[in-house]
Amino acid sequence: MPDTHQITVQAQAVFIPDQSDPDNQRYVFAYRMTITNTGSVACQLVSRHWIITDANGHIEEVKGDGVVGEQPLLHPNESFEYTSGAAIATPVGTMRGSYQMVADDGVKFDAPIPEFTLAMPRVLH
Repeated sequence: MPDTHQITVQAQAVFIPDQSDPDNQRYVFAYRMTITNTGSVACQLVSRHWIITDANGHIEEVKGDGVVGEQPLLHPNESFEYTSGAAIATPVGTMRGSYQMVADDGVKFDAPIPEFTLAMPRVLH
C-alpha cells in the first residue's frame, strides 16, 4: 500500500549555449521537471521553493506560487511535466528545493526536490 502523501520528483538539466554569455559570467540552463503522485490521495502543487547554488557558493532562493503559471492537481499515479530555466554565474552549480502540496484530505506537506547538477558540457568529467 503506498504512502498516502507521496510525491516523486525527477529533474533533467541541459546547458543553453545561445542564451549564455561566459565572458559576463552568465550560464543559462533549462531543466525539465517530472512530478508524479505516487501516493494514494490526490494533491495540488501550490508553491515552490528553490535553492540555486553556483560554484562560488553564491545561493539564490526562489519562492513563488505554482510552477510555470500553473498549480497542477495530481491524482494518484498522475504526472505533471514542465520545463523552466535558471541562470548562474559559474559553469557548474546545483539546484534543490521543495514543492508545497495540499492533499484532497486537507493535509499540507512538502515534496522534496532532490539536488541536481547544472553543468556546462565538458566542464565535469
